[in-house]
Amino acid sequence: MNENRILNHQEIEHKIKRIAYQIYETFVGEETIIIAGIASNGFVFANKIAHALESISDIKVILCEVTIDKQNPSKPISTSISKEEYTNKGLVLVDDVLNSGTTLVYGVKHFLDVPLKKFKTAVLVDRNHKKYPVKADFKGISLSTSSLEHVQVVFDEKGDYAFLEE
Repeated sequence: MNENRILNHQEIEHKIKRIAYQIYETFVGEETIIIAGIASNGFVFANKIAHALESISDIKVILCEVTIDKQNPSKPISTSISKEEYTNKGLVLVDDVLNSGTTLVYGVKHFLDVPLKKFKTAVLVDRNHKKYPVKADFKGISLSTSSLEHVQVVFDEKGDYAFLEE
């Protein structure tokens, strides 16, 4: 397997800061915003965005972990906060990589059960290989890759990075 690094730690830090500013511009009039990360890497990425957002704005940020069975996304989805906590709030659904769009579209569907003021999506890497009509409103990088290639994001205390493997 060949590994091709597409983002290093510093580049990921820049992407996080830029996405945080874009979110701030979009939700500038809001008092509270929900940053909902899809479990594991999406939640880690969401946490990093939330910290960046808190450092540049006075918007109250509530972090939410979204648990989706990626092998069977039609199974019930759970969140670390109650529906009442995100009802009539601005929300950003975050994942690390947008591959086919399956996980993101099921995550979007879950949050459509309650009224939201504004709903956006954010990803670090958008692969442009969607089988569902879902898009990332905020993205770190867009890649046109073959369906045989796989994008992996590693969040590590020694340094974050993303790579493409064939």
